[in-house]
Amino acid sequence: MGSFRDRVVLITGAASGIGRQMAIAFAEEGARIAALDRQAEALETLATELKGKPIATATADVTKLEEVRRAVEQLEQQLGGPIDILIASAGIGRATPAVMFSAEDVNAQIEINLIGVVNSIDAVLPSMRMRRSGHLVALSSLASYRGLPHMAGYSASKAGLNALFDSLRVELKSVGIAVTTLCPGWIRTPLTAPIGLPPSYMMEVDYAVRRMLSAIRARRAFLAFPFGGAWQVRLLKYLPRPLADWLAYRFLLRAAKMKKK
Repeated sequence: MGSFRDRVVLITGAASGIGRQMAIAFAEEGARIAALDRQAEALETLATELKGKPIATATADVTKLEEVRRAVEQLEQQLGGPIDILIASAGIGRATPAVMFSAEDVNAQIEINLIGVVNSIDAVLPSMRMRRSGHLVALSSLASYRGLPHMAGYSASKAGLNALFDSLRVELKSVGIAVTTLCPGWIRTPLTAPIGLPPSYMMEVDYAVRRMLSAIRARRAFLAFPFGGAWQVRLLKYLPRPLADWLAYRFLLRAAKMKKK
């Protein structure tokens, strides 16, 4: 198993949620943290909480390519070395029910969850290719397996992300760059808290990050968890569409009933 000590780890969306917990976990293992987010004050708070561990922060909107490029250059200069590992965790989720379809909501999720990752890769990949070393990691979701009710925009953005990383993984293996896709289920964060799902549907963020760090350390190509949720979405993907659609609808009804309790 590899060590993260002295590795320069770029984490997008590092100011809160999964990205913040990733920054803390990597820092505890001796990594140098390059934290990128739009929330400057929250980044400052993160840096304070790391209590002297190596961290540099920069503000940028991942949907703006030039902003990301400049921010990454700034972070590398502050940390004294190129990015070794990219953790593309910046993301949003919004309900997109068909009866209230909003192009703005769908576009926003694709811009951040997919294009934001593309921009982040663009900022670090040339150097990785030159050094023939590096690791690209993207935070996808079990919702990437198929379109889920009320989650059309989110599912589409994450399915596109999976396809992007599948392509990159095949091409970059020969030049020594690892590519990892992480597909967790529901994780309790400020983003998911308003959804109101029952506690049994949610993983705690520290547990989820430990699982993901283990996969990153092993340079795994793909991780989907928890087992039960991953099994269910795989089943939906491969069942005949009429049956899969019926089961997806049943899940929607069950989740709605549990939310009301």
